[in-house]
Amino acid sequence: MDILLGTDFEKYLTQDYLSLVLRILFWIIIGLPLVHITGKWVKKLSLKNFSAQQSMVFHKIILYTGYVIILFSILNIFGLKIATLLGAAGIVGIAVGFASQTSISNIISGWFLIAEKPFEVEDVITVGSTSGVVLSIDMLSIKLRTFDNKYVRIPNETIIKTEVVNITRFPIRRVDLEIGVAYKENISHVKEVLTCIAKDDPLCLNEPEPSILFARFGNSALEFNFRVWAVKDDWLTLRNSIMEEIKKRFDEEGIEIPFPHVSLYSGSVSKPFPISITNQESP
Repeated sequence: MDILLGTDFEKYLTQDYLSLVLRILFWIIIGLPLVHITGKWVKKLSLKNFSAQQSMVFHKIILYTGYVIILFSILNIFGLKIATLLGAAGIVGIAVGFASQTSISNIISGWFLIAEKPFEVEDVITVGSTSGVVLSIDMLSIKLRTFDNKYVRIPNETIIKTEVVNITRFPIRRVDLEIGVAYKENISHVKEVLTCIAKDDPLCLNEPEPSILFARFGNSALEFNFRVWAVKDDWLTLRNSIMEEIKKRFDEEGIEIPFPHVSLYSGSVSKPFPISITNQESP
């Protein structure tokens, strides 16, 4: 039975097996490492002129092209005709195409992401309820590492259809804090203390300037919006340090940070609720 396309089985039995094995080993032992070395060299070279994501794309193009050449070369050693193989692959490709419309949509979305570049490798993004560092942007999906060290794969089609927030796209970020003080406090004094806190913190940027806005009369407090700016790498550190400093300085200045409380008022006509406090000694 002839199981090899374009090759006579008896001729296959009489060929030099040693030569056949050596040629196969050449492509496996020499070809595969050469492809990997070339891919790493191209990636390293492209990093000088292109982004990390574009370098990764070039690296994968080299790898996949090399794998295809090695595969076709080994099949050719066994006598398989490339033209026949490509014809069969075309028929299979049509069938697979109908069965993998989602994958094709993800591939097209991947090219849009690479061209548009809403984010790049090592950016911190939020997709829906998931936030993390971008590890790679591939043809079918992007990979994230969340802040609790989980690996998340999100299809490219989902990225195209969903709102994506790039947290680290710009070099600086703003820290927004909502602060409440007791109604008895002097507003000007509170603003003065907050201004001094921002000026004394080395991580707080002078440009843009910090801002302090009297937001509203809250249920239990006078509420302020305190906004300061930091380099994106120092954002979390500044947010933590400045909150600690606010508590420390407010205690030193005697500024009260109230807890939520409710006052009951019966009205001028109604009589107040009778309340009595007694001390009951235990037997």
